Amino acid sequence: MAAAPTGATQQFVPVKEIRNGIVVLKDGGYRGILICSSINFGLKSADEQHAIILGFQNFLNTLDFSIQIVVNSRRMDLRPYLALLAEKMPGQKTELMRIQLREYIQFVSSFADQKNIMTKSFYVVVPYAPRVSAASAVSFLHHNSTAKADATASSFEEDSAQLEQRLVLVASGLASTGVRAAPLGTEEVIELLYRSFNPGELENPIRLDNE
Repeated sequence: MAAAPTGATQQFVPVKEIRNGIVVLKDGGYRGILICSSINFGLKSADEQHAIILGFQNFLNTLDFSIQIVVNSRRMDLRPYLALLAEKMPGQKTELMRIQLREYIQFVSSFADQKNIMTKSFYVVVPYAPRVSAASAVSFLHHNSTAKADATASSFEEDSAQLEQRLVLVASGLASTGVRAAPLGTEEVIELLYRSFNPGELENPIRLDNE
């Protein structure tokens, strides 16, 4: 079987680059990603549940742009944790503590073999599409290369500021429901995207393309 041409896979990835924690798409759009805390809704009282639902409804009504809510479920690998416990076993002060630790390791190992222990992460993807007027596009085409580079840098700063305003709006809206949200940095976005485009490691990949 002939090897795939270099870059054959990359052409299907809509990401152009990541700058200052912002995903820049090939079509000129931007994406900011917030990681969010969770709420144990089932343990809340009826009044608290109603308040959360009402707050989330009000939050959605304040938005004049679309967002994507992503739940990332991954199987938790407990082997490093069990190995760490096994290393600590000889250092226990009494035989009883060693026996209890050994039985605990066996219990967790057996439970993990029988059940899929999952860890969940919650994200909100916030989009921004810069608007380019016809006049500015024509002016841009007539600039020299240095002017184009300066204009591109200036445009990114302006567009990223607009996206950051949206991120702040979404984070404050989620805070009213009891959910804490914080933007991902560049390294965190790179790691998340790497896992998103490797289906073997992530069952629910984030979609960054326009729907």
